[in-house]
Amino acid sequence: MYTYYISVGSNMGDKKGHIHSAFQSLQEHEAVSKVISSKLIETEPWGYTEQDTFVNGMWFCVSTLDPHQMLDLIQFLEKEAGRERLIHWGPRTLDLDIILAYDSHGAMLSLSDAKLVVPHPLFWERTFVLEPLYELFPTFTYKGMTINERLAQLSE
Repeated sequence: MYTYYISVGSNMGDKKGHIHSAFQSLQEHEAVSKVISSKLIETEPWGYTEQDTFVNGMWFCVSTLDPHQMLDLIQFLEKEAGRERLIHWGPRTLDLDIILAYDSHGAMLSLSDAKLVVPHPLFWERTFVLEPLYELFPTFTYKGMTINERLAQLSE
């Protein structure tokens, strides 16, 4: 079994509808035994800023899928929602990213290959990822800092 924290976002069309539909599909997948969502928040775009605001959140997920299989699944869910990758950090109907992954013993996984990097390389810089992560995992620490300390640091 693996445990995942998956960042979710949308800023095109029925933003919450895209997110809820993907959440339901993930819940119904045979290799997924549990999915919990943070509350959804509205956020400003990050990176490429000439676009609509986002709805963002975080999902906690337990699955028998290994990280590459989970990546394939969430990319399939993005495609089902009509995601097109036209502009880096640009508008999207659905954006799902594996932020953190843990093995069956509770050890954080560290992966880096051409297809997947976990922990997500920019998650510690993004308030729109850390705020929903904090809701689901308030005791999380990274690089010797609690998530609450990091959020305070980013708001300075």
